[in-house]
Amino acid sequence: MIGSGEGPLLEFRLLGPVEVRCNGQFVEIGPPKRRTLLAMLLLANDALVTNDRLTDALWGEQPPRHAKTVIQGHVSQLRRLLHPVGPVTIATACDGYLLQVPSDHIDGERFRAAVAEARTGDGAPAGIPALRKALALWRGPALAGLCGTPPVVAAAAELEEARLGAVEELGQALTADRRAEEAVAVLRGPADRHPLRESLVALLLDALLSTNRQAEAIELYHRTARLLGDELGVDPGPAMVEAYDRILGPPRAARRREDTHRPGDPHGQEAAGRQEAARRQADAHRRADAHRQADAYRGAGQPGANDLRRPLLLPRRPAGFTGRKRELAALDAAVRHTAHDSPICLVTGPAGIGKSALVAHWAQQAAADFPDGVLFARLGGFVDTAPIADPAFVIRDFLGALGIQPDDIPQNTAAAEALYRSLLRNRRLLVILDDALSYDQVRPLLPGAHGCATVVTSRNRLESLVAGDCARPLLLDRLGPGEGEALFARILGPDRVGAEPDAAGRLVRLCDGLPLALRLAAARLAVRPERSLGDAVEELRDGQRRISFLAVDGIDFASVLRVSVDHLPPDAVAVLRLLAHHFGPDIDVAAVAALADDSPAGSRAVLERLVAANLVEERGHDRYALHGLIRLFARSLGPAPGDDRLLPLLDHYLYAALAAASAAVAGSQPCCRLPEDFRTPVSTPVFADREEAMAWYARERRNLVAATAAAAAGRHHHRAWRLALLLWPLVVQQPGADWEAPLGHALGSAVELAEADAESRVRSLLGWVLGQNGRYEEALPHLLRAPDLARRADDTEGEAIATANLAQAREALGDTNLAGLGYERAAQLARRAGSPQTEMLTTYYLARYHLLNERPAKALTLARHALDLAPEDQVVARRAMLLDICGRALATLDRNGEAWHHFDRAGRLAEQDGFTADAADYYARAAAVRTCGNG
Repeated sequence: MIGSGEGPLLEFRLLGPVEVRCNGQFVEIGPPKRRTLLAMLLLANDALVTNDRLTDALWGEQPPRHAKTVIQGHVSQLRRLLHPVGPVTIATACDGYLLQVPSDHIDGERFRAAVAEARTGDGAPAGIPALRKALALWRGPALAGLCGTPPVVAAAAELEEARLGAVEELGQALTADRRAEEAVAVLRGPADRHPLRESLVALLLDALLSTNRQAEAIELYHRTARLLGDELGVDPGPAMVEAYDRILGPPRAARRREDTHRPGDPHGQEAAGRQEAARRQADAHRRADAHRQADAYRGAGQPGANDLRRPLLLPRRPAGFTGRKRELAALDAAVRHTAHDSPICLVTGPAGIGKSALVAHWAQQAAADFPDGVLFARLGGFVDTAPIADPAFVIRDFLGALGIQPDDIPQNTAAAEALYRSLLRNRRLLVILDDALSYDQVRPLLPGAHGCATVVTSRNRLESLVAGDCARPLLLDRLGPGEGEALFARILGPDRVGAEPDAAGRLVRLCDGLPLALRLAAARLAVRPERSLGDAVEELRDGQRRISFLAVDGIDFASVLRVSVDHLPPDAVAVLRLLAHHFGPDIDVAAVAALADDSPAGSRAVLERLVAANLVEERGHDRYALHGLIRLFARSLGPAPGDDRLLPLLDHYLYAALAAASAAVAGSQPCCRLPEDFRTPVSTPVFADREEAMAWYARERRNLVAATAAAAAGRHHHRAWRLALLLWPLVVQQPGADWEAPLGHALGSAVELAEADAESRVRSLLGWVLGQNGRYEEALPHLLRAPDLARRADDTEGEAIATANLAQAREALGDTNLAGLGYERAAQLARRAGSPQTEMLTTYYLARYHLLNERPAKALTLARHALDLAPEDQVVARRAMLLDICGRALATLDRNGEAWHHFDRAGRLAEQDGFTADAADYYARAAAVRTCGNG
């Protein structure tokens, strides 16, 4: 972390996921476009970035019509977020923006400074510490998580090039300092990821030579030479050739110099000679491979090229397979047109979804479409009873199946792989690779020849296979009720399932529609004919017993899931366990960050790892969920998190709900203050307007309700009542929903705390909800107590709202005189409290009361007064209600033209705020007065 003087410790991080940290806390910047804008400004620190440049970076070739306005909004939000955390300035100038921040606050600038420091040292070894410091700043691919537009891609590529340059300098310095083992460790990973970067490979060749690994170096050289020829159509350049000469020794180098030396320009001729030498070496290697491959099938007693054995290594047909018509058709479509292509289909999904069974069933019918045979290998990526298959051994097995004798199979892995691919050329053959663990395990086994098709199954999503080899993914979904019940019927018999159709459907749901779980449950019932399907339903409803129920001799669902978890890194396992104990049905990245005490970017990376492993399901942008059986199993990975994890999560929901309430009703006052021991979450959401806020409420409603219950159960009462109360914008919009449970928890917490303010507010909202649902008798006890509790808490505004709610109940129960007095007192209290928004609300109730009691002129005066209390862009829903009162009063006074305008305006405002039913009523009144004509 970087800081100056007594100021905050501030760091902008570009060398990995783009992040901002202040005093060790992650500052949530917002959506990808805002992070992209910040990154572009940071990359040009202290230099102007034009609006055109920013537009290209955020949207590429399809910017919105008001791109400049959107950019202004993002800049405004960045200023608001960054101004409190450090010496950051974003200035507007010359149709663009200029960000100014000390360069040592940006990891990319510190990286460049460290590399420059290494280059100005007293020699290569002296620069090693600075280069290590520079490379330690990298946390993954630069500018990760941003918009994938050309300017961003180009900037990321420039940073990556700088990193690779630093890696090469460090590797060269370590080798020169006789620390070649360290050089190999530094260079090998980048060389594997950039196999066509000759300068990097050449340095690795030198490092391998210095560690006496000549054989490995020679194999690396030839592998790279082949790759250069296959991918780029070129031979190795001077750097690799010279490194290769050093590996072969002085005599070979001397002969090459003799061959390449000619009179004239020594530099150009020597370079040309080296290229020619490299070409001859690569050609010689390819000829040697060709001879070995030819010997393999033209040797004495071996079959000819056109007479190779036709393998038919089909997997066993799965018993009881049913359904999956859509998936079988998709698999068929994915491997069609093999004559001029080499299609790959990746069948993926969670453990027990039936990937292997689907492919085995399909292969039995599809084998006839591949006249040259079928190769099948079980790679054992997720089997705990056998080692994971080595691709080199699988290739040997495939060569044997193709008719190559064991003694004719090359011992060299690369040669065997080349022979395998050459034998499949111009053949129509199906390759099935079942239960793959990784892309590295699959890639050597891909035929690569036109006419061959490959089907891969894996619990992992193998995105590299999709990106690198254009595999078509087929993500299997869970069986629906019909397919699940059909599978039960295949095992238990149609009569037994038909006798309890409802129980069969519930069993399918309790087994998450996973074929393996359904088969295990059916097997338990098949050998226990005295038990009904309903008995099994009751047993499976117990979450603690469900996983143990799904087990028979030699197969249990928990073990199948455990293998998937065993392949995860510790941080992913920890997050999976935390997600399993989360109280809601799904969760967003910000909540995971709070739960795991991590940054949003870090949490997103872990979640993506879990999604790739098909253990977590992605539900829309940045939202994730666990299915029932995986959730139950993951809970067994460790105890439920304690308060150290629960409280940050509750505080996240509190903070977010408070921000959402403020944005949902512009100009409204907070309905509560945050608890004294509240801790600001690592990610703080920002809502641009009511629409964003209400959309958040809709997504998080069940989580907020569950958080209220969890807070109350954990005796975190200060948070429980606040969480329920902060639902009020959604409660007002959807009063008919079930709000009694969270408000009941909130009331219990408020009573437990003996806080009059909390109890008053909760009783007032609960009474209002009951009244809106016509349950005024039940509402009355709460509403009778709420005003007195507010008065004891010295909460005049709360007393005004509670008094108005009580008056509504009395009016509905027929006590109109007391109701009128109550409305008058509520309006007086609101004026005394100095809250224009609350005065608008109480005056609305008073105006409505006079309108219903045939005093339209009085109602009109009150409503117009209330409309003047707050700006037009605030409390829009209340303005709509008051405009409706004006319209109804005007219509009663036969001023229909004016009434129509008020009704129409009310409808548009209600529509704008999401009150569609109210809007429909207002528009209907507008239509009615229009037919009556102007008065």
